[in-house]
Amino acid sequence: MSALDVAIIGYGLAGSVFHAPLIAADPRLRVATVVTGSAERAAQASREHPGVRVLPDPDALFADPAGTALVVVASPNRTHAPLAALALDAGLPVVVDKPFTVTVAEAEDLVARAERAALLLTVFQNRRWDGDFRTVRRLVEEGVLGRVHRFESRFERWRPTPKGGWREVGGPADAAGILYDLGPHLVDQALVLNGPVTGVYCELDRLRPGISTDDDAFVALHHASGARSHLWASALAPRLGPRFRVLGDRAGYQVDGLDPQEAALRDGRRPDDGKPWGTVDSAHWGTVGAEPDAEPVPTLPGAYPAFYTGVAAALLDGAPAPVDPRDAITGLRVLEAARTSAETGAVVRL
Repeated sequence: MSALDVAIIGYGLAGSVFHAPLIAADPRLRVATVVTGSAERAAQASREHPGVRVLPDPDALFADPAGTALVVVASPNRTHAPLAALALDAGLPVVVDKPFTVTVAEAEDLVARAERAALLLTVFQNRRWDGDFRTVRRLVEEGVLGRVHRFESRFERWRPTPKGGWREVGGPADAAGILYDLGPHLVDQALVLNGPVTGVYCELDRLRPGISTDDDAFVALHHASGARSHLWASALAPRLGPRFRVLGDRAGYQVDGLDPQEAALRDGRRPDDGKPWGTVDSAHWGTVGAEPDAEPVPTLPGAYPAFYTGVAAALLDGAPAPVDPRDAITGLRVLEAARTSAETGAVVRL
């Protein structure tokens, strides 16, 4: 059977570094079309995917889908909902990059459209397949940590000089700022691990000159299970905290550093290059235990390719979507509550 033709709308960081290589690595999918208005990115797409059809705008794609079996929306955040709606209305399954949409209402509309048309709709929550998060889930599922009462998670960076893109100078309608950039990953992981949220508290700050939106965020979640998640995202962290610190009533787990898959993709590596993918050297494993003893625990390999393997299985085998879009709606509700909390200084109940 020939591979399914995939069209990617947007060929910036998300489209070129994350989506295209993972699609190309799956034998049942093919990067057939790239939509970009940039001549430089068009040339890049042609180099990286010989024979790809490059179109200047989404209208050209929807006017001539040319056998397209899947549309990937990897464009700026504010365009996610309208482009996904156009694709669904054209009868095309859709993958949407995070954040799913700018608002909960937009997300609910997309899910309703997909259900009416019986089309696949899923959201690229690739961080579910980070090796360190896979390790956390395994430790929790196997009962190594006991009952988890606190989950700490961080995406911190040291970027004192702003880049000036829309994520730093845009407004709420753009879903700009670090809360909607890294927050979808942090919140999704917390929901996957600890379940529904009943209360949200958030602090947002704008620390660097020349930006117009948040570049530092702290979010505290109270889960129905009784667990609490403390989540940090910052562009101005000269000293980085642990990536995860998970505390249970039997043991704790702590790990530093970031999953290596993003860096590998940025460096031009591909998951199908024949070399081990997503592995972490033993020097960077986390530790598990209770004071005064803690032992290194191997980090499971990261597995970003599993997302598009799941997409192919959903399209061809009738498997469920790799990420239920309703999960993304729940995450957006938490983010909306977090923004409200930051504005009011109060805990928002869900």
